[in-house]
Amino acid sequence: MSNPVTFELLHTCKQSGARLGVLHTPHGDIPTPIYMPVGTQATVKAMTPREMEEINAKIILSNTYHLHLRPGEDIVREAGGLHQFMDWHHPILTDSGGFQVFSLSELRKITEEGAAFRSHLDGSKQFISPEISMDIQQALGADIAMAFDVCSAYPCDRKTAEEAMHRTHRWAARCKKHHTRSDQALFGIVQGAFFDDLRIESAKTLADMDFPGYGIGGLSVGEPKPVMYDMLHLPKNKPRYLMGVGTPDCFLEGVLRGVDMFDCVLATRIARNGTCFTRNGRLVVRNAAYAHDFTPIEEGCDCYACQHFSRAYVRHLLKAEEITGGRLTSIHNLRFLIRMMEEIRQAILEDRFLDYRKEFYEKYDLTRNF
Repeated sequence: MSNPVTFELLHTCKQSGARLGVLHTPHGDIPTPIYMPVGTQATVKAMTPREMEEINAKIILSNTYHLHLRPGEDIVREAGGLHQFMDWHHPILTDSGGFQVFSLSELRKITEEGAAFRSHLDGSKQFISPEISMDIQQALGADIAMAFDVCSAYPCDRKTAEEAMHRTHRWAARCKKHHTRSDQALFGIVQGAFFDDLRIESAKTLADMDFPGYGIGGLSVGEPKPVMYDMLHLPKNKPRYLMGVGTPDCFLEGVLRGVDMFDCVLATRIARNGTCFTRNGRLVVRNAAYAHDFTPIEEGCDCYACQHFSRAYVRHLLKAEEITGGRLTSIHNLRFLIRMMEEIRQAILEDRFLDYRKEFYEKYDLTRNF
């Protein structure tokens, strides 16, 4: 069976080794490196699909665990699949549910067969195995599905990390055997916690399974960023996806190390609290200091919020608990990260990524990072 999702390497930056590529999918091509906004419950919070197109989003994520619980994959399949259900006719990636099950530490039990847990919605007993995760994701019908994996906590001992890694490999084999949907690609996920040799072993094992792409799992769970950056081991001829990472500095360091895909809920989560990305670092627009500030959230930003409204107005909406306030900050944050990736791709093409990275850090105040 030919793979419905393929990766094409277009250019390697002569200055840095960072890579420019394109991911070909059934619902369109995705330029890489790419930031993928998260639409957990078949919607990016506060955003419509038309607005996602307006900010130039190329692909979004949806959450297998949440959609399984509500509304259920059978309803999504009956609607014609996730693309039709949410009226988003561009690429979609669904996670496996593994991280969400991992986060339910007090409500779940993991065995070789799968993960038993209680729903965070109503406490009902639930069970997801590698095969069930594949069934759910095939019913949802995203372009890219992720293998069901076991995530290790930070910190953890070597024995725990090694056991989780080997189980992830066994589950990956089960996922691949059970996955049959011809218009959907299945990506493997590298584990191994914070042990470099385990990460290398996991990358080699999964590479031998010949998945069309690979996620880097079990990172961004509390470890120091330098530790995370040292763990990025993946095959060179396949797309590399650093899961759950979404701050500007992580983008720069990930791209420098050959990462092609990033995702995170941070952009919209902090936006609803009035916190915005800027080239100078974090800006909390709801603070009193901006009550009389009639400049945009960020000068030079091309997003709808910055082109039409002031900090003072956005702050007023947030303080008044008007829904529009959180929508405007969400538009800004998502466009900020998407535009940053556009600039990164151009810098790679022009063989000046290290210069771009240096210039970004010269303006960006890391003490105002996230």
